[in-house]
Amino acid sequence: MRAPTTTELRRGVLAVSVLNDVDLEPARAGVMLTGSPRVWVSWSECRRALAGHDPEGTLGRARLSAWLLARRWCADLSREELELALRPVGLPLEHVLHPGLDWVRERVLGEALDLGFGAVGVDPADPDRVVLVPTSALDEAGIDPEVAWSGARLLLEELGSLAAERVARDPKGQLRPYGGCDVVTLLGSRSLRTSLANAAGGMGAAVVPMRRRGWTRLALIDPAFGPAAAAATPAQDRGFDRPVLLTSDELTLAAEGGRPERLALRDRPAETWVRDVLYH
Repeated sequence: MRAPTTTELRRGVLAVSVLNDVDLEPARAGVMLTGSPRVWVSWSECRRALAGHDPEGTLGRARLSAWLLARRWCADLSREELELALRPVGLPLEHVLHPGLDWVRERVLGEALDLGFGAVGVDPADPDRVVLVPTSALDEAGIDPEVAWSGARLLLEELGSLAAERVARDPKGQLRPYGGCDVVTLLGSRSLRTSLANAAGGMGAAVVPMRRRGWTRLALIDPAFGPAAAAATPAQDRGFDRPVLLTSDELTLAAEGGRPERLALRDRPAETWVRDVLYH
């Protein structure tokens, strides 16, 4: 994987400036986000934001834009305001929005789900949206990530417990966002995983093809639904492309392979139940 050159990075941030209305000034060693206060972002940080994607490609520009806007919005808040805005966020390891390893505060056992920081109320156009927060934004604000994460983790467990009560009452076992946390994030809580696993006799399962919706009663779902729904969901909103298996401590993806859409074809045709009638 080739690291983008400074020239490519410069073209990428200029495209972000024009297409996403981000006020910035490229410099020799990085880019300055203008405004008050001014925010310095080095080219090395821009490379971390890209995580190997082309800065001039659609996905690369989207990642750069999200990173730079998050740096801008977080800098617009005081330290106390940013601390109050912080929320836990969960993302699949290979998700297109995943900011990289330095964003990760915790990886759930099973190598499928990472947890890190987001912030609510910072996007002027959509205050309810949870924005991914780069670690550099916390450092700039003087926030200790370890201390802040303990509070975010406690909040996640509380919300997971409430979500577990709600899904237990749902006849279809649907998982929905709760308290500013989407479904993928809620599955990062031990309280929710424990509830789902205990209800299934020790190991639970869920289909979560999108970040904002999931199903836990798989007997009510066509086996081909999960992969098909994930493929039809925009990459930014996608959850897990395969069912997940859950215990109190672990969340892992079901083994890859198989043709779930063929399961219905294995059944033998039903016998004809309409008998011939002799008319006189």
